[in-house]
Amino acid sequence: MERSDEWKNRTDKIPELPRKKTSLSRTAEDIAMQRFVESNLPEDERICYDPYAVHFIDPDLLLWARSHPDEIKAMAAAWEKKVPGWSNVIRTRVRYFDDMITAAARDGLEQLVILGAGYDTRAYRIGELTPSTVFEVDRPAMLHVKAGIIKKIFGSLPSHVTYVPTDLSAGDLEQVLSSAGCSVKKKTLFLLEGLVMYLPVEAIGNLFGCIRQHAGPGSIVLFDYIQGFVIDGTRNREDARTILDYTRALGEPFLSGFSEGEVVTFLAELGFTGTKILSGEDCRRMYFRGKRSGQPVSDLMVFVSAEVPERPIAYDPDLHEDRNSLN
Repeated sequence: MERSDEWKNRTDKIPELPRKKTSLSRTAEDIAMQRFVESNLPEDERICYDPYAVHFIDPDLLLWARSHPDEIKAMAAAWEKKVPGWSNVIRTRVRYFDDMITAAARDGLEQLVILGAGYDTRAYRIGELTPSTVFEVDRPAMLHVKAGIIKKIFGSLPSHVTYVPTDLSAGDLEQVLSSAGCSVKKKTLFLLEGLVMYLPVEAIGNLFGCIRQHAGPGSIVLFDYIQGFVIDGTRNREDARTILDYTRALGEPFLSGFSEGEVVTFLAELGFTGTKILSGEDCRRMYFRGKRSGQPVSDLMVFVSAEVPERPIAYDPDLHEDRNSLN
């Protein structure tokens, strides 16, 4: 995959891992790697735990990493210097979403819909989800590769998991979910982890409009977004420039970023209630104690949850014809 000119021409760019070209999402492997590294820390230090993450990382890359420990440490240090707390905010996102999903499952969750599922492993490692139906939505090629890996791990696909191959930009989410057996009457959690920032604003409006129409009373939407200043450069921060250039270089660029006020207004207009915003500082206070106390958590990424009210609020699709109210 070709690197962007912005990244290739930078003299201060961070050294990169030697990886094979692939048509699949590189960021999916990046996040699996973050989960793998965190899971190998001592139990009293790690923020999240995923015993299956290792299976979604190229074995040759793992072999290289094990035989080049000094280079790996240097890369990690370079990333931390340029984008302080970025790894921590990614790993905290895993933990926070794990906690939210587990709590919802204990509270009677009937369906979990994971949009842009990638190498997400929650359906296989969170025991509380077994009574629920999990719908993993992603591109056909990604789900095909994932299914093969899951079969190697478990021998077969778990019966409570349904793969829903589709292109989220096609605008047919309601139809494909209905065809897959996802019910609009059941209490559902819609998870969009590491997805919103890769979509243009109009696509985000369309997607959330579909979710709102397909979500039964008491349902939850859980997602993260990138701060608007990362995209527009208004704060002229090195960490923001670095992460934006990196995603462009991967060929999977951040396309959208927002302010807290924009997100709250957008969700309210769609009829969601109980919106909760979690910042990097909130995450640090929640999870970074003991030996991890004082470690930075990047403020470039923000976590959000919102609910569909038990008593329906009128939703007028014509009001969101363009679904562009984040602008």
